Amino acid sequence: METNRQKKIGGVIQKDLVDILQGEVRKNGLTNLIISVSKVSVTTDLSVATVYLSIFPQEKAQETLVGIKANSKLIKHDLSQRVRLQLRKVPNLVFFIDDSLDYIEKIDNALSNKENPIENRDLLEKRRFQ
Repeated sequence: METNRQKKIGGVIQKDLVDILQGEVRKNGLTNLIISVSKVSVTTDLSVATVYLSIFPQEKAQETLVGIKANSKLIKHDLSQRVRLQLRKVPNLVFFIDDSLDYIEKIDNALSNKENPIENRDLLEKRRFQ
């Protein structure tokens, strides 16, 4: 369970990372690319921040994540310049793709499809024995 301090630090990092990443997208003239920071979790010792990114369009997600991971030290430096009055030490940043929206979309598709296990109970029996 996250403490209030972890939540506050995560919120500060999240807000500033959005500005940094969107600023880089605009500065490099990349069009049709949106990067949002959906969640930041900080470890109890405040040494590592896990950053979950939502990248649109989905086709560019892996490529963009590789670029962000390659430049994580520069991103951390930019972040430290922004939060130097709020944090004594900036945690190391670990980036991941947030796939929760994809998961929700798959559930919606499954429920709207003909093979809806809620409406057609016979499908549950089929899947158990396969």
